[in-house]
Amino acid sequence: METDCNPMELGTMSGFEENTELNGFEGTDMKDMRLEAEAVVNDVLFAVNTMFVSKSLRCADDVAYINVETRERNRYCLELTEAGLKIVGYAFDEVDDHLQSPYHETVYSLLDTLSPAYRDAFGNALLQRLEALKRDGQS
Repeated sequence: METDCNPMELGTMSGFEENTELNGFEGTDMKDMRLEAEAVVNDVLFAVNTMFVSKSLRCADDVAYINVETRERNRYCLELTEAGLKIVGYAFDEVDDHLQSPYHETVYSLLDTLSPAYRDAFGNALLQRLEALKRDGQS
């Protein structure tokens, strides 16, 4: 499923934000990683074929799993923790305990290394947003 981006709907593009709604429950600083994962998905869905939080792998306060298919049709299972995101499998809902991959601080960094088409889509969306801001500033 390819999704076009409306650049006016782009978020702040700033990775893991310190949002009080996502910072845990009842005054604690613990984050619910499922909520973080949903935010990650919503940020970059426009630039991949499909992306969703896994329903079959265990999500907890400290870990969530995200399935993504790039525009090149490569599939990955990503693990999201406080350390960041890393590839844990090369199919949806697959966790290979022997796979050694580095953590990325942001989903943007991770997708930038995996998908040239993501880079193009992200760059085009950013350019459209800047052009829209320029038009708005001239009116």
